[in-house]
Amino acid sequence: MAEARDTLFYSTRMSADSPAASSPDAIEALIQRCLQGDQIAWDLIVRQYWRKVFNVAYKFVGKHDEAEDLTQDIFLKIFKSLDTFDRRANFQTWLISISRNLCIDHYRSVRKERETIDRDVDANELTPASHEPGPVAALEQRDRVTLLRQALAELPETLRTAVMMRDIRELSYQEIADRLRLPEGTVKSRINRGRTELARQIRKLRGEDFTPSGAMPKRTGAY
Repeated sequence: MAEARDTLFYSTRMSADSPAASSPDAIEALIQRCLQGDQIAWDLIVRQYWRKVFNVAYKFVGKHDEAEDLTQDIFLKIFKSLDTFDRRANFQTWLISISRNLCIDHYRSVRKERETIDRDVDANELTPASHEPGPVAALEQRDRVTLLRQALAELPETLRTAVMMRDIRELSYQEIADRLRLPEGTVKSRINRGRTELARQIRKLRGEDFTPSGAMPKRTGAY
C-alpha cells in the first residue's frame, strides 16, 4: 500500500499549484488517460486539485503533517474510484464531496479509537509483568507508569493512538492499518514518529532533555 501511494505521489507534492487543464473536456481526457494507466495524467490531476483537497483535510485535523497524510490517502482512494465517476457530473464537485466524506470517516475512526483506548487501557496495561516485586521495585514501577502516562498525554492524538495500539496492545501493523483505515506505510511512520516524541517527552519530564535538535533519542527497554 505504501509503495503504491509513493508511486502515485512521487512528483506531485512539490508542484501542487502547477497550472493544469481545467475545462470539462480536458478533465475528461485526463480521467480517460488515468484509467488507461497514464501516470503523467494522474500527476496533472493531483497537481491541480492538491491544494483544494489539502484545505478540506486541514479543516478536519488542524495540523499540517496530518493533513498531508490524509490528503495523500484521499487521493489514493479517489484514484481507485475514478472508474465510478459519472462523466455528466462536475469532477471538482465530486472530488471535494469524496474528500469531505473520507475526512468525516477519518474523524469518526479516530474518535472511536480514542474512546476504545480510554475505556480499555489502564495503568496495569502499561506495566511490564513481574513476579511479586519488593516495595522499592513496586514504587519505581509506579513511578515509571506515571511518567509514561504523562509522556503519552503530551503526544499528538494520532501519534499516541498509533504507539499505544502497537506497543501496548501489541497489534500488528496490518491490524492497526485496518482499524484506522490508513495505509500501512502511514501507520509505520506515525509509530516511528510517536516513539521518537515519546522518548523526548520522557527525557523532558525527567529534566534530561539535552538532545541536540534533530538527534535521535535513546530508547530504553522500560518504555
